[in-house]
Amino acid sequence: MFFLYDISISLMAFGMKIASLFNEKVKKGVVGRRDSLKNVQKTFTKDDKVIWMHAASLGEYEQGLPVLERLKIQYPDYKILVSFFSPSGYENVVKKKHIADAICYLPFDKKNTIQQFVNSFQTTIFFTVKYDFWYRLLEVLNQKNIPIYVVSALFYEKQKFFTSGGRFFVGQLRKDVNVFFHQTEHSLKLAESIGLTNSLYTGDTRYDRVKQNVKNFTEVPFIQSFIQNKPVLVVGSSWEAEENLVEKFINENPGTKIILAPHDLKRVPLIKQRFGDKAVLYSGLESSQPSALDHQLLIIDNIGMLSRLYHYADVAVVGGGFHSSGLHNILEAAAYAIPVVFGNQYKKNPEADALIEAGAAKSFSDENAAAVFLHQLFRDEDKRKSMASLAGKFIADQPDAAAIILNNIQVK
Repeated sequence: MFFLYDISISLMAFGMKIASLFNEKVKKGVVGRRDSLKNVQKTFTKDDKVIWMHAASLGEYEQGLPVLERLKIQYPDYKILVSFFSPSGYENVVKKKHIADAICYLPFDKKNTIQQFVNSFQTTIFFTVKYDFWYRLLEVLNQKNIPIYVVSALFYEKQKFFTSGGRFFVGQLRKDVNVFFHQTEHSLKLAESIGLTNSLYTGDTRYDRVKQNVKNFTEVPFIQSFIQNKPVLVVGSSWEAEENLVEKFINENPGTKIILAPHDLKRVPLIKQRFGDKAVLYSGLESSQPSALDHQLLIIDNIGMLSRLYHYADVAVVGGGFHSSGLHNILEAAAYAIPVVFGNQYKKNPEADALIEAGAAKSFSDENAAAVFLHQLFRDEDKRKSMASLAGKFIADQPDAAAIILNNIQVK
């Protein structure tokens, strides 16, 4: 079966190289992998003890970070390697302050390539996040007796493990992985149903992360002056659907301030043009006249401050759920004990269903219905405060997943 797996990896690598001729994002991943081996060889000696976390993309990185940070505290003399599969993870993290000694793309999962990479340094523990499994990598690590863990593991019914052709993959995971730390009890039961009994329910490490965000909150300049003690709607990671919602909401709620952070900053000029005199860019607040603060809509034209902006919100709308691109991080908003609204086209987001069940969030099939609900929510203070209280309780009640994980791992 490994023969077929190796063929599929070779085809994937070849396909990405072809796609890189036409797609800049894919090109970054292909070109970046050429430097991965050189990167780790330059950073680590064979005597260095290395803690290695792998994440598919940015979201998985954020999930694994609470565990990585605590491991660094516990083993301050060990070095840190973070590998990514996707450019959206690598490009976002490598440019920012981080705790890693080296950040690189994970090489394509070919046995000889992986062996050369793994043999370049001394891994003391390896963990991957959620469900990004590379079977040659796991095999090589296991052969070197390196402890292997899966943090915030998430199994769901449509994965290949639950098909007739999935036995090989299940067998490899059973052999190679020491423990799966599951983010939901449902995931735990599914894993156990296919024989992955080396499993433990810990909860989702993202809750640890957002609790830490709230604890470490620092003020965002100019926001309090813009708000002027008025009710606030924060729209995070917006796509066009969420901007349609804002257009329906803004005219009926002139007394409400709106802060909008687009998913794609390239669309900022279009958004500014769409809302005209009602809108001001964040970059213009410092240099503008005081009258700029009187605008109703503030458009965030930078990255990196969204998680702090939710602190100022009475209600949050989180983008991505009105189409198949994927719902963005709703826990960052809920952590500040505010109601959260989003579209209902989300997959593999158990936290969305959990927040809705807790009464802290609502999802809608289209932005029209969501706009109506927001209009009602800003007029019903008791309802708004009730949902906010339920959101705060829901976040507070989540287990300290990172602490549970650290109590159940071994470092070589």
